[in-house]
Amino acid sequence: MIEGHQPQLTNSYSPLGVGGSQSPSRARGFLLGYDLGSSSVKASLVNAATGECAASAFFPKKEMEIISVKAGWAEQNPEIWWENLKLATQAVIAEAGISATDIAAIGISYQMHGLVLVDENQKHIRNSIIWCDSRAVPYGEIAMYEIGAEKCLSQLLNSPGNFTLSKLAWVKENEPENYARAQYYMLPGDYLAMRMTGKACTTASGLSEGMAWDFKTDSPATFLFDHFGFDTSLIPDIVPTFGQQGGLKAEIAAELGLAEGTPVTYRGGDQPNNALSLNVLHPGEIAATAGTSGVVYGVNGGAKYDPLSRVN
Repeated sequence: MIEGHQPQLTNSYSPLGVGGSQSPSRARGFLLGYDLGSSSVKASLVNAATGECAASAFFPKKEMEIISVKAGWAEQNPEIWWENLKLATQAVIAEAGISATDIAAIGISYQMHGLVLVDENQKHIRNSIIWCDSRAVPYGEIAMYEIGAEKCLSQLLNSPGNFTLSKLAWVKENEPENYARAQYYMLPGDYLAMRMTGKACTTASGLSEGMAWDFKTDSPATFLFDHFGFDTSLIPDIVPTFGQQGGLKAEIAAELGLAEGTPVTYRGGDQPNNALSLNVLHPGEIAATAGTSGVVYGVNGGAKYDPLSRVN
């Protein structure tokens, strides 16, 4: 089901997974990266040969709305992400003064742990329940108790907590009509990639962000799906984090002002993407990042966990 979810980096590696002496990135010049945050959508154009940033932009200029109809709730409308992505795309192409055909590949970084539900027509069913929403805490706590801390920590490397599958459990219980309509559950970055390519897919690293990856079996955490009563058919196709993930559909390319077929070749959550960009890749290395949230993270040499569940 999964091909090489642990990326093999070679000397020809480039930031969006396109490399080699005949790489299209070398022939066409630029790589387009997006970052979907809680406050804005950023876009950057990078010269593939030099690594230099040719243009960068973010929208909106004021923070994106976070909808909080109850204490502890935090939602965003995925359509707002898309509208701001379009504005950022237009801005960087204009600033760099390049043609759409100069862009060889697209990569996506995104806010982790959010839940996006899409129907059979790839339309989002409800607002995304984003990472800082805390309504699902009790669902994760009950799962941890009923499944057992040892099993959860040894196989998920974490508690089900307030992560994506617990958010889905909240929808299943409280909005059964929305749950019944769901063809797939997705992360925010999965949703953007689907809008671009028409291909619903996710990654092993993405599944791990939502506590849906079993590190012992190296496959989706079916025991947690069973606990919550989810069908694993809700998981989109799993593709490598680095590699071909689909090409821009003609109508989307026209909407964004890009070239049809431009490949999406990389996607990663904001924290692993931050580690990659800082070259924090080896056991013992530690980094910190600050945004809407602040995170300190380190690289382990293996699938280890804190038996007291004090750290993620």
